[in-house]
Amino acid sequence: MIWVNQIVQGLLLGGYYALIACGLSFMYGVMRIINIAHGSFAILAAFALWELSSRFAISPFAGLAAILPLLAMVGWILQRAVLDRSARGGTLVPILSTFGLAIMIDNLLFQQFGADTRSLAPYLDTLSYDSWSLTDDIYIGKLAAMIFAAAVVLLGGLQLFLGHTQLGRSIRATAADPDTVGLIGVNAKRVNAAAAAIAMVTVGVAGAFLAMRATFNPYAGPLQLIFAFEAAVIGGAGSLWGTLGGGIVLGVAQSIGAQIDPQGFLIAGHLVFFVVLFARLYAGNGGFAGAMRNLRRRLV
Repeated sequence: MIWVNQIVQGLLLGGYYALIACGLSFMYGVMRIINIAHGSFAILAAFALWELSSRFAISPFAGLAAILPLLAMVGWILQRAVLDRSARGGTLVPILSTFGLAIMIDNLLFQQFGADTRSLAPYLDTLSYDSWSLTDDIYIGKLAAMIFAAAVVLLGGLQLFLGHTQLGRSIRATAADPDTVGLIGVNAKRVNAAAAAIAMVTVGVAGAFLAMRATFNPYAGPLQLIFAFEAAVIGGAGSLWGTLGGGIVLGVAQSIGAQIDPQGFLIAGHLVFFVVLFARLYAGNGGFAGAMRNLRRRLV
């Protein structure tokens, strides 16, 4: 039963990883841009919520409703002022631009808040530790279940939005052919800015739940970016439901790894990521044997 409990906890953890990976995968799927500042924006949202809760006694959920429109505006401005301009310089320039932006955000947060860790758990009453008991060995945290449900609702909502709204269809058309989509009356720049705003909203939701379920500090962004990147790659970058699957696989791997060895939490997740990455890069030609041949050629 211990292993069953670890799998259940890993599945719930995967809900958070799907949330943090959602915006990264969405932005890559639409604009083919990897936002290196993705994790730093999540931490920025976490600190904004913590500031509202600690200074003004505002509930984290009420605070989230207040900061999400601001994050959407930030995403719009980021796309129009930085990403759109840097994308004209090739694939590498947006990565370097967002890398510099991440460093700036991290250091500004450090300057403002110091290196101490913080959490929104004290402002959630009993939600942070309440759970349901399925058996004597299996417990489901109410907050963890809420996060998983939020991931399903968010990803499902985005899927419906892309398939059943005018803006959603415009986003899909722009992702498929950004150069000629203007021939059917779609403004690619505005569509990309709207997509960046949506991605930033998902980042805000992920940052809020990170602050509720764990501690965070100004330099926690890069680790969240790694988790998001691994979940997106495992599930297939650009695939919304694949992101949920990738998050679950990563969460279960980390949970099982932690059960095997206390230091196995991160190692197991990284190992699964590299196995999937290896399979995607090499196993397309001739299976595992072909993968080994391709790898040997590259090394030689």
